[in-house]
Amino acid sequence: MITAILLFLATLTLVIWQPRGLPIGTSAVMGALAALLLGVVQWSDVMEVTAIVWDATLAFIGIILLSMVMDAIGFFEWAALYMARASRGNGHLLFVYTLLLGAFVSAFFSNDGAALILTPILLAKMKHLRLDPVALFAFLMAGGFIGDSASSPLVISNLTNILTAGYFDIGFWEYMRAMFVPNLLSIAASIAVLWLYFRRSIPARVDIDALAHPSSVLKNRTLFRLSWGFLALLMVGYFMGDAYGLPVSLFALGGGVIFLGIASFFGVTHPMMIVRHAPWQVVWFSIGLYIVVFGLKNAGLTTYLAQIITALAAQDETIAVIGTGFLSALLSSVMNNMPTIMIMDIAIDEAGEAALAYANILGANLGPKMTPIGSLATLLWLHLLAQKGVRISWGEYMKVGLVITPPVLLVALLGLV
Repeated sequence: MITAILLFLATLTLVIWQPRGLPIGTSAVMGALAALLLGVVQWSDVMEVTAIVWDATLAFIGIILLSMVMDAIGFFEWAALYMARASRGNGHLLFVYTLLLGAFVSAFFSNDGAALILTPILLAKMKHLRLDPVALFAFLMAGGFIGDSASSPLVISNLTNILTAGYFDIGFWEYMRAMFVPNLLSIAASIAVLWLYFRRSIPARVDIDALAHPSSVLKNRTLFRLSWGFLALLMVGYFMGDAYGLPVSLFALGGGVIFLGIASFFGVTHPMMIVRHAPWQVVWFSIGLYIVVFGLKNAGLTTYLAQIITALAAQDETIAVIGTGFLSALLSSVMNNMPTIMIMDIAIDEAGEAALAYANILGANLGPKMTPIGSLATLLWLHLLAQKGVRISWGEYMKVGLVITPPVLLVALLGLV
């Protein structure tokens, strides 16, 4: 147990601090190799992990490819400008509309897609609006928060969702039906709590005339119109795949590749450029860290967690759901939600309480917002902001995250009861 814990902590430390620019995926793979050499995991464990994560990993690649092509078209920039125009210069409406846009992007293009693509666009638009540093911080923090808090409605909305749905064999429709109300509550609570927290930092009026017209940023209007139909067909594909028991990655990755080909035909982007700039380090990070985490499972951590979950399940449903959700949230906030979701899935399975898988998802998606290390999306978000010259300290981040996250998570969990 001690070796497994120390190895996990060392790997997570490398991922967070990235000494000399060491990529996060390389750090995770190094940790996985160390786990094999130290005997914390065996090759049979690697095969088991691969069987668990392959669908989620391939689906994630497809979603990111689709997101990058949509970004190349100008889709997300158009959406950001359209929402800004719709606010008619009302700063508080702009704040709410920014959160709704983040929720939409997170739902259909994953929380990591929102962090990777939408964050730079929003930052550029906010600078064009000449917001003061306090207002800029409010909009950026709110945008970063909604990316994770609204990432639960669909299986494809978060890597944690895909992994858990695959582990417990939850279908696309079954998942969406169970998480529809909790996600709506999460979005509503997020908007309310964020507005209350930042209301004094939001300007009453903003000069939207400083922004370009939405249609001016589109690279190809025909492809833009086609993209809406393609997204609709892709959703139909997910439901058809659900009916026939097909893996979600078949449609997510297949859709991403097909749309990349369509965009290439229209001359909007070059396939190799998109593939080359795709965040492959995220893939290696997921696989490597899962292998390291499996060492914790072998050392007995999941057994301890299963005992806690069994004790919670012995109480009434409300206590079981809230307890499991907050347990997942706390673990996610201190050890990242990627390893947490896997450990908790295994523990819930060992406890024989599969119904609590949804509480685990909400905890793993929302709980990470309490700390900067809680989720990969947050780490990517902070890294992107730092590259753009905007630095948010851990203290500044946690001052907001620790206040906002618990009430939003509680409201979302109550939607499961």
